[in-house]
Amino acid sequence: MKSVLSRRDVLLGSTALVVSSIVVSTAGAQAQGRASFDRPVAVPPIDAGTVVDGVRVYGLNIQTGKTEFFEGLQAETHGINGNYLGPVLRMRSDEIVRFEVTNSLRHASTLHWHGMNVPARADGGPHQVIESGELWTPEFKVQQVASTMWYHSHQLNETGGQVWLGLAGMIFIDDDTSDSLPLPSDYGVDDLPLVLQDRRFNRDGAMPYSVSRHDEMAGVIGDIPVVNGTVSPYFDVTTEKLRLRLLNGANASIYNLEFSDGRQFVQIASDGGLLAEPVPLTNLRLAPGERAEIIVDFSADETVLLRSVAASSRRGFGMGMMMGGVQSPEFDLIEFRADARLSPSAPVPDKLASLPAVSAQDAARTRKFLLEMPGMGPMRMLGLGSGFTINGNEMDIDRIDEVVKMGETEIWEFTNAGPMIHPIHIHNTQFRILNRDGRPAAPNEAGLKDTVVINPDEVVRIVIRFDNYTDAERPYMYHCHILEHEDAGMMGQFTVV
Repeated sequence: MKSVLSRRDVLLGSTALVVSSIVVSTAGAQAQGRASFDRPVAVPPIDAGTVVDGVRVYGLNIQTGKTEFFEGLQAETHGINGNYLGPVLRMRSDEIVRFEVTNSLRHASTLHWHGMNVPARADGGPHQVIESGELWTPEFKVQQVASTMWYHSHQLNETGGQVWLGLAGMIFIDDDTSDSLPLPSDYGVDDLPLVLQDRRFNRDGAMPYSVSRHDEMAGVIGDIPVVNGTVSPYFDVTTEKLRLRLLNGANASIYNLEFSDGRQFVQIASDGGLLAEPVPLTNLRLAPGERAEIIVDFSADETVLLRSVAASSRRGFGMGMMMGGVQSPEFDLIEFRADARLSPSAPVPDKLASLPAVSAQDAARTRKFLLEMPGMGPMRMLGLGSGFTINGNEMDIDRIDEVVKMGETEIWEFTNAGPMIHPIHIHNTQFRILNRDGRPAAPNEAGLKDTVVINPDEVVRIVIRFDNYTDAERPYMYHCHILEHEDAGMMGQFTVV
């Protein structure tokens, strides 16, 4: 194994740990509450584009860069309009946007607008490859309500490595409803984007994407948390309430988020926009690809950590329990330091958005999707096939798995036959969770979603429909958002006609 620069090596001067028979550095996990948070968290620049003839135009350059995660040490990274990650793209519902995307890398890439309802030709998935030196100019109408989306590479079989190196960024969508609510909205002051990731580093500060056999199964999980590209970050709080727009931009880690003092916070939005009303929580699970907006109250002169804690789920036994632990690292993510005097904040409204009741009554059909891992199922027992599959099939870019009619409501039923959690993302829509093993969704999952966690041995049913665009030739994707699972075959394709 390469020598890895662990969080404890950097901050505490000791050595990494070894867990069971799998070599996993958990120094970052074990250093909870003991690390020194000594860097202000990077706040991504806002890019509102330029309006040209009524179209909001964004110039985006996919590029290489060098990033100093640790003082005096530089890592080779990728970014969009920068060395690592990309700007926050800000836009409004119902306006026309165009992206002028230049690929300055030496290899092909893509940019996918995760969570957005877009024409298939503009989706940015594996069929919209941008070759080295090429320009891609997708244009579409913003169909979303106010929400926090994101964009990232979706290159076939290479998504894990390209996102690991930094090809991702956030999108803020505004509308009249969000404008009318007294929610924290001063960007970088009381409205803060946080891209949560974890990475592995060599002792020279390099951040190579290296995948072991264990990584192929569990996904690549780092031992050092990185927030907005910052290691050991802090944020100076100047207001009584702070709105955090949380994105799990990790390759594989499932974060169980809570504050170090156990304080309560409220979730106001999920993937696709505002919830009907604030939901009080003390712990929030966020899987790769998921977003959540929360509001936290602060008092003057206090300091508190946002951390990811061990998985509390007791679903499954044996291998399922072990893999669940591997998927949920323990990290102190960011320290919040409240000033001696805080500016007052308005109370959080009791009502946020109007969401119709979830009903399967009008569903035209039910589609079933079985999620399996290597070594499972009758084909595996016969020695046929070895990858991650949906309904027994690994991803084939030349095969259309499902054909869906535009405007028809359907039920999609996902069954997880494996020992690991799979967060399933579906392109070109926001859906609603109908039930989990027959039980209604939790209140904070009752809103608009584009990524849903499927626990081991669980059946999750969602109500879904596709509006606005048809294309019989160009497909959209549905896939596990553990990027190594996606790259290994747990992805299918559908067209809307």
